[in-house]
Amino acid sequence: MNNISSLLESRILVLDGAMGTMIQQHNLHEKDFRHSSFTSVQSLFGDNDLLSISRPDIIQGIHEAYLEAGADIISTNTFNATAISQLDYEMQSHVREINLAAAQVARAAVDKFQSLEKPRFVAGALGPTSRTASISPKVEDAAFRNVTFDELVETYTEQATALLDGGVDLLLLETIFDTLNAKAALFALENLFEARGQRTPLIISGTITDQSGRTLSGQTAEAFYISVKHAKPLAVGLNCALGAEMFRPHLRALSSIAGEFISCYPNAGLPNAFGEYDDTPEYMAQVLGNFAKEGLLNLVGGCCGSTPAHIRAIADAVRGVEPRRAQGALVGQRPSLLGASLGSRQDRHRGLSLRDNGVVVGANPHIRPVTENDSPITNPMFSGLEPLVITADTNFVNVGERSNITGSPKFSKAILEGDFEAGLVIARQQVAAGAQIVDINMDEGLLDSQAAMVKFLSLVAGEPEIARVPLMIDSSKWDVLEAGLKCVQGKAIVNSLSLKDGETEFKRRAELVRRYGAAAVVMAFDEAGQADD
Repeated sequence: MNNISSLLESRILVLDGAMGTMIQQHNLHEKDFRHSSFTSVQSLFGDNDLLSISRPDIIQGIHEAYLEAGADIISTNTFNATAISQLDYEMQSHVREINLAAAQVARAAVDKFQSLEKPRFVAGALGPTSRTASISPKVEDAAFRNVTFDELVETYTEQATALLDGGVDLLLLETIFDTLNAKAALFALENLFEARGQRTPLIISGTITDQSGRTLSGQTAEAFYISVKHAKPLAVGLNCALGAEMFRPHLRALSSIAGEFISCYPNAGLPNAFGEYDDTPEYMAQVLGNFAKEGLLNLVGGCCGSTPAHIRAIADAVRGVEPRRAQGALVGQRPSLLGASLGSRQDRHRGLSLRDNGVVVGANPHIRPVTENDSPITNPMFSGLEPLVITADTNFVNVGERSNITGSPKFSKAILEGDFEAGLVIARQQVAAGAQIVDINMDEGLLDSQAAMVKFLSLVAGEPEIARVPLMIDSSKWDVLEAGLKCVQGKAIVNSLSLKDGETEFKRRAELVRRYGAAAVVMAFDEAGQADD
């Protein structure tokens, strides 16, 4: 098989369009979704993922239509083929069967169009599931979640295993509206790649849900990228929710920060009063063609409402246009979000550490005098709902330490009395006072520290005034740190790791921290105690 990375360097590749739009044109009925192996007594009408088994002729025909239109990559009919999403139809026991069939149908279509001159690829589609790990479905209980990180890891492991067994060439984690769901999927994929002894190329695609420029769970495009880049994707991008023109500023933001290839496959406009999409093939092709000429694209296609006609027009529009060249991740589009730039260069490298009203102001260990060998891609990046990127021009990074049960009597009293709302007020005040990172510590002998950490972080997720900054998860207990990492959609910082339990355990925990998408403070301790030189 041709190396897809090399192809992306040489030309813009074309993704397929919407599956649901094409299925609707067949005017299907309940019997079309039924198969002799299905035992569910519920109506299966609308469970499109089942059609790869019950009507593979229809699904393969749709794939072939997109390939005929010029698509280089087609995605499997598996957007909702997880156990969590299939619960709605009582079809969770058929997840492996569904994904295997979908991969095989797509493979058969691609094999008909494959050639040395124009290689084609199958992308195994992993959707966001029907639940969200960062948002409570109960208005009266902001800490409640109807799905856990571990449950998401399990469901994505099952789906991805079947897709890979079915022969897909790459994986497409798409329409991400909650980055914590995506981080669970990425954790599952990392485990799976390790177990199989082989990495599969991965495309990660988020969705901006409205003109605010944020995901449903509140992240900007830059913060989303920082949260998922640890998975080393082949490409990162945006799809779905908005029409093509509305993607422009968000693609520019991604292009300014990402060293990976960039993908974009928008809806054919926003749904009208009849639930239909109005953007014509010609209009989408014009807009996306302009994106390509601006140097923003490596992969392009269509999402909801798009058809083979749209894909054909888009393929024609980008043919011969130079693909985007990675810029090396120098961020500068939204400087107000990316850290302070105050003080002289001499001050910035003194290594000072001050404490004032519970806010620690310390020299960042990554900061040093700039040399001619510096590369922007080495800049440390963290995120909450918004990004924090530390550059050579960043002043001291303020870490708010009042949400620390061992360092703040007021916070300790509130948490021990179960007054988590008062704890949130303290955290909010720190950010308002200038904290760029908020440290959270629940280590207290009279407290279930793990449960308290999970509850507080779940509440913080619903407080954008706090959640906009990166979080520092602080504990002397590994189980508390790990529980906290499973609650944070941004790129957090673990405080801390050390060698006091030995080098083997340090390496194991450090790899898990990376796999959870976090950074770490490393303390100079080993089995013999604190370093003395």
